[in-house]
Amino acid sequence: MNSKIVVTAMSGGVDSSVTAALLKDRRCKVIGVTMQIWEHSKNWGGCCDLTSIEDAKRVANRLGMPHYVLNFRDIFREKVISNFCEEYKEGRTPNPCIRCNQYIKFDALIKKAKELGADYMATGHYAKIEFDNQRKRYLLKKGVDIKKDQSYVLYTMTQEQLKHTLMPLGSFTKEQVRKIAKEKNLHVANSPESQEICFIPDNNYGEFVKEYIPGETKPGPITDKEGKVIGEHRGIVFYTIGQRKGMGIADKNPLYVIAIDKENNTIRAGKEKELYANELIADNMNFINIEKLETSIKVKAKIRYLHQPSQATVIPLNEGKVKVKFDSPQRAVTPGQAVVFYNGEEVIGGGTIEKSK
Repeated sequence: MNSKIVVTAMSGGVDSSVTAALLKDRRCKVIGVTMQIWEHSKNWGGCCDLTSIEDAKRVANRLGMPHYVLNFRDIFREKVISNFCEEYKEGRTPNPCIRCNQYIKFDALIKKAKELGADYMATGHYAKIEFDNQRKRYLLKKGVDIKKDQSYVLYTMTQEQLKHTLMPLGSFTKEQVRKIAKEKNLHVANSPESQEICFIPDNNYGEFVKEYIPGETKPGPITDKEGKVIGEHRGIVFYTIGQRKGMGIADKNPLYVIAIDKENNTIRAGKEKELYANELIADNMNFINIEKLETSIKVKAKIRYLHQPSQATVIPLNEGKVKVKFDSPQRAVTPGQAVVFYNGEEVIGGGTIEKSK
């Protein structure tokens, strides 16, 4: 790695700062880059604000490396924000972190890194990239810190992107990363954990969508499984599958959002047992450790970031879709979320959940 030029994505947090420090230790020529991806308003904050930029600059100065701020606001608005709002409007629950990785970090930023003459782009993700000489493929693997593993949100990466990406933190725990930051006197050593969705600091997704696409949020009926109206919802953007709070319905049994019908602006509520599904259909597939899925395979499948992987069979369908049949029913399988497949530590691939049953 000596003398290799590496552009490191720096958010101003401890993970990306230690990533840069580790690469400097490897004698790489490191260039720090902070992406401006979101225009702050009076109501919405998020990442990459002035404080984050100053933190990144301060770390770069400490490490003796150049630092630049790049404007990715337009592409972020197009690929992440607009998609996020449209998905909620359609009654789906998207994962914007996956879209950001797919279109911003590992597409737009890698292209910019190449323009800067870099050999690699590095991030502070807790995951590992390895090359398998036998299969002649780059592999994506879980990070050693299971509590911090981020391989789930990286399943869209292509072979070309993996080839030009470094993730030094995949072999460390979060505690070790903070210790390294302290040893190197980086002021971000005790910085707080990043929030779930960077551009919505209070996690109020519904209000964000309502403000971003005004006029699209309309109240409607909440029904039971027989179609009987039992309440009224505020607008489908405020709800997701499995949600219990905010229903406003008095019932002797807890009620959950079981289904969202965008066409009829209706939410179906039901008991928890109605949340479980045996299978799902996924589209927009990407595979990493294989070129193409041509036959059924056994996997461990995750249906959301914090979900415990479950035994399942993945069956290829027409039009690039797959059917996933679980060995045991899964709770709150949510359209719009990702399903990601694992073989041990390896990420096989994944896709977007279209529907379940």
